[in-house]
Amino acid sequence: MRAVVQRVERAAVAVGEREISRTGRGLIVYLGIEKGDGTKDADYLVDKIVNLRIFEDESGKMNLSLADVAGELMIISQFTLLGDCRKGRRPSFYRSEEPTRAKELYDHFVEAAAGRSAEVGTGEFQAMMRIEQVNDGPVTILLDSRNPI
Repeated sequence: MRAVVQRVERAAVAVGEREISRTGRGLIVYLGIEKGDGTKDADYLVDKIVNLRIFEDESGKMNLSLADVAGELMIISQFTLLGDCRKGRRPSFYRSEEPTRAKELYDHFVEAAAGRSAEVGTGEFQAMMRIEQVNDGPVTILLDSRNPI
């Protein structure tokens, strides 16, 4: 399971002309689910994300977590994080989990995160979305449950 985590001042998601979710200061997480991923991968990433010390303390040092700042979380499913671009010019998505299983794991991830964060917003699984975000920093962290750092 891969995640791109960005610190944001705010984020909003729309499907068509309808806004479906909005959050304030916190993190936006783009989540890619790979064949073979399980709830253990999701739980690992949720724990890592909510405890990442990437918010500044009173000294300006990145020393506070999402929980410390009572931050909000936006979670967006994004299978393109698993795109393989080594051959040719069109990405291959053969490593992406099939949609039914990916949706189960996405829902598990969202539920686990909701138990750990004050406010959790989501995108719409398999929908074409418009995402607006105001990055803070910018701070961007890449995480992979199969390659823990």
